[in-house]
Amino acid sequence: MDYTIKIGGEAGQGIQTIGETLGRVFARGGYHVFTNQDYESRVRGGHNFYQIRFADRPVMAPKDAVDILVALDKESIRLHEQELTQHGRIIYDADALKEKHEKPSFLDIPFSRLAVEHGGDKIMANAVATGAVLGMLGMELGILMGIIAGTFGRKGEKVVTANRNAALAGYDHAVKGCIKCSFAVAAAEKAAPYMLVGGTEAIALGALASGVKFYSAYPMTPSTGIMDYLAGKEKEYAMVVEQAEDEIAAINMALGASFAGVRAMTGTSGGGFALMVEGVSLAAMTETPVVIAMGQRPGPATGFPTRTEQGELHMVLHAGHGEFPRFIFAPGTPEQAFFLTNKAFDLAEKYQVPAFILFDTYLADSQWTYKGFDLERLRTTDHRLRGEAFQALAGYKRHAFTESGVSPLGVPGDASHLVVTDSDEHDEDGHITEDAGIRVDMVEKRLFKKLPPMQEEVAPPFLYGDHNPDIVVAGWGSLYGLLREAVDELSKNYGISMLHFSEICPFPGTEKFDYLRLLTKAHLSICVEQNATGQFARLMRTETGYEFGALLNKYDGRPFTFESLVKNLKGIIKKH
Repeated sequence: MDYTIKIGGEAGQGIQTIGETLGRVFARGGYHVFTNQDYESRVRGGHNFYQIRFADRPVMAPKDAVDILVALDKESIRLHEQELTQHGRIIYDADALKEKHEKPSFLDIPFSRLAVEHGGDKIMANAVATGAVLGMLGMELGILMGIIAGTFGRKGEKVVTANRNAALAGYDHAVKGCIKCSFAVAAAEKAAPYMLVGGTEAIALGALASGVKFYSAYPMTPSTGIMDYLAGKEKEYAMVVEQAEDEIAAINMALGASFAGVRAMTGTSGGGFALMVEGVSLAAMTETPVVIAMGQRPGPATGFPTRTEQGELHMVLHAGHGEFPRFIFAPGTPEQAFFLTNKAFDLAEKYQVPAFILFDTYLADSQWTYKGFDLERLRTTDHRLRGEAFQALAGYKRHAFTESGVSPLGVPGDASHLVVTDSDEHDEDGHITEDAGIRVDMVEKRLFKKLPPMQEEVAPPFLYGDHNPDIVVAGWGSLYGLLREAVDELSKNYGISMLHFSEICPFPGTEKFDYLRLLTKAHLSICVEQNATGQFARLMRTETGYEFGALLNKYDGRPFTFESLVKNLKGIIKKH
């Protein structure tokens, strides 16, 4: 069992409400779920869609083929009718669209009329549509009724009852009207529900699990979801979430909070990060730990504000004047986003450097199901010097030379010792200097001494599939699920494996896993990226000297789908 449901319409029609509700119903019912969105950069109008794939086995990529299309406008029918599977169905409201379709694949469900008759207001048309989809699938309404109660309970029993009645009306109408529907939803093997987690939500959860106490940002797609989620938890976790006037202020606020002794974070996208760059260098010079969530979207300039791309890897790699180390993590799943955010906080503080979470719109807006996260894996070490341990020192130098290059990170005000730093080159005490010898020592401390142990912290790429492959498909960041499902499909005919990189800077060595040997032994290696120039492939060549046999690049602002990726990979394989 593997079904895809697409809800299409204009912004403001409740597409996301229907999609998120269905996703929650399936997840709580014990099914594996993957959701993704496509939306324009406007508050109302335009063509948007929300897609839910659910199955009785793990799914982690979008598909082209659609089993049920909920068409809230004419454009959805025009654009997506050809995507229907052999037994696919389109449900629509003929009265609202002012057009009637007689094809057997169409089912007219008067969303608005049923909402008024059974719920008392056409605003409940979304509840009708949600109930109708479950009716077509032959699923029970118990979970949906519980979600409605949880969502509208604060508005009173009258509102809950009205929405339930509207959903039941849609359900009954679909059951009676979709007599020839051939959907067979297998009973979930497990009774316990799955949790449904999105990309930005997972980053925010990882920050909370890491003890973040200050988050500052200026709203910018696709990072805004992090700020929204954390703002909703501000009181519960005793933290401060500040919407700054711009990205320059945002990163400097985060640096100030970090210097004062708390774990701090900021988030943005490429255009906003361009304003943060000087702050990144300030963090490096003052050795102030900070975590930066950087959401990629197509540029240059404003580009495609709500679309996806992996076009800013090199920007983050080289951002900031001067030479200094950094960590860059590029999660491929919400689970990776959760744990890599935690790792970023730990290592930023341990080595007193900037650490980046590099994601994209596709990952930000997709949702995956999980049984849960293993919280035993969380890093919880406080690397700062506080209280009695700080006060007990005979003396303190903020930038003291050490064998590791890491100086004691004292919290100002926690002891009688003075904590001094400066954005100019400084001596061990933190005071400005122009001494050439001290300059050399400080560069070696900040850069050369820290880099080797930092690289040891980096995990090697993840290998999935054949361990002695003829073909290796490599990728990074959000491509994890797509590559994994493509490898599963192609392994029916080829000896193939996936090599996925999620920890990118410092670049992983080969001591823990000799991935270069795997690549050089393979007959063909293909690097898949959502950018025009193969940024990761160039980084691989720079860091290791290895050059991929073929590149597969996509840069139209839309993610690969399972079918399109498999088709493209087959084409490359046949040529080689």
